Amino acid sequence: MLSACETVQTTQGGAVGIDRKQHMAVSSQELDQAATKQYSELLAEQKKKGTLNTNAAQVTRVRAISDRLIAQTGVFRPDARNWKWEVNVLTSAEINAWCMPGGKIAVYTGLIEKLKVTDDELAAVIGHEIAHALREHARERASEQAVAGGLISIGSAILGVGDLGQQGAQYAYMGLIGLPNSRSHETEADRIGVELAARAGYDPRAAIALWQKMAQAAGGNAPPKLLSTHPSSQDRISDLTVYSQRVMPLYQQAKR
Repeated sequence: MLSACETVQTTQGGAVGIDRKQHMAVSSQELDQAATKQYSELLAEQKKKGTLNTNAAQVTRVRAISDRLIAQTGVFRPDARNWKWEVNVLTSAEINAWCMPGGKIAVYTGLIEKLKVTDDELAAVIGHEIAHALREHARERASEQAVAGGLISIGSAILGVGDLGQQGAQYAYMGLIGLPNSRSHETEADRIGVELAARAGYDPRAAIALWQKMAQAAGGNAPPKLLSTHPSSQDRISDLTVYSQRVMPLYQQAKR
């Protein structure tokens, strides 16, 4: 299983310097095909419910911002310009947005309406989600789970630890590897997202205001830091403060 992993560099570093190499055991084609199918099915379901692109002004706004961000993706990976990007707005109270492998984007109306996001803040969200797709984080997580699941099963069988021991090994994997890697993915997406926004002419500092709004919306319901797949709000805002300043010259150049 380990020998089947391929070491790849999914993106170029950009001004934010994302240069971590990744280990993949799942093909990008396989994941892209699955994402395309799932996205198509989701849109059909949402259309049937009457919750797909119901507000023309919101759809126009989200697509206009997304187009400007997508135009900058070549800085990190030139092949992304040829992806079959799709952008849609789903009517839901949930504060959420995502981008599937291959560039399938969805923004929820709850994010727009509950947080009352500015264009700069919306660019920060969409840029962050695009960054996950550029870095192929979903493929990386799938690869980690495939390898870890196989090794845990084999190890448990060899050691004869039984179901309880195997469950303990799975918890150990999530605590020591799984969740920290997920948090590193979030940090990478934050940093790439602010650069995409800056290059597209959106103020990268808006990402700070956005996550302050997110923290307020969450109230006291955030999970403990060590058990969260996301960095704490304080850590995230501190990191974004540094990296938004790093890409400010790109924003100023784009505005000129």
